[in-house]
Amino acid sequence: MARDAMTEFDHGIDTAVVTGATGDVGSWVCDRLADAGTKVVGLDREKPAGTRSHLSVRQVDLRDAGETWESVHETDPDAVVHCAAISNPLDNPGTRVFENNTASTYNALVAAGRTDAEVVWLSSQATYGALFAAHDWVPDYLPIDEDHPHRPQDPYGVSKVCSEEIAKMVARRYQVPVTTIRATTIHTPDAHRTRPPREDASLDSDDASGNFGSYVDVRDVARMVEAALAADRDGYEAFLCVADENYLGPPTAEIVESICGALPERCDLEGKESALSNAKARAELDWVPVHSDVAADEEFSVPAWR
Repeated sequence: MARDAMTEFDHGIDTAVVTGATGDVGSWVCDRLADAGTKVVGLDREKPAGTRSHLSVRQVDLRDAGETWESVHETDPDAVVHCAAISNPLDNPGTRVFENNTASTYNALVAAGRTDAEVVWLSSQATYGALFAAHDWVPDYLPIDEDHPHRPQDPYGVSKVCSEEIAKMVARRYQVPVTTIRATTIHTPDAHRTRPPREDASLDSDDASGNFGSYVDVRDVARMVEAALAADRDGYEAFLCVADENYLGPPTAEIVESICGALPERCDLEGKESALSNAKARAELDWVPVHSDVAADEEFSVPAWR
């Protein structure tokens, strides 16, 4: 297939399925892949209002194994990028969050494995437990990395822990590469540009939550998807996807201490350095975040077709 443009990460993917294609993350992933000439087949519960080149969208309920398998099998993709999920356990019943996320992940990833497609999918920092913690939670060490224990206290976090086990199973059973992108709070430039770092941020307000001010721009998430697809490896790996600094402004150790009530004995944070580390992605995927939450004058285009 003739590609439209050189990609930053040369993944060589001709055809990709992207779930959650019309969502806040999936739509940017679709655009990133389609802009480079990849044939993208999006799966979502609703069809988008518009269209664009190199993208078609099928109306699929990922909780239905038959619909999911049929759609992936007929597409016969080189890769499946699974972005679909219910991410808010505060405004949705826990059973809905857990059942939707685990069933959709199982169906999408198993369908990918059965068609010998590479898998990249989105997990969450919520697996660690701080994001929606109902009771005291203190990290074992800082910065948090991929090896930090998972102690979720909410249905979303535990749904992602279970889904990571599904991902490992798919890598073992079907012998396909599976990459978990464990994203922090995702900011989109069109809708979430209202919280630049500010030195006077109140650590007693809702600004300070269990993400410790950690975030990542959705465009950097889409870039990590490409970086994962370009990586020449087998088996299963997980990578944190996070910007270098917190978006609140104060030193990150102060933010963590304010939220958790204490700091772990091992705390190697400097200044505004993110509470979660992107060192593994830098070293193994050659990925670094390039979009800042404070670049208010930065030009960008949004997925206008969704």
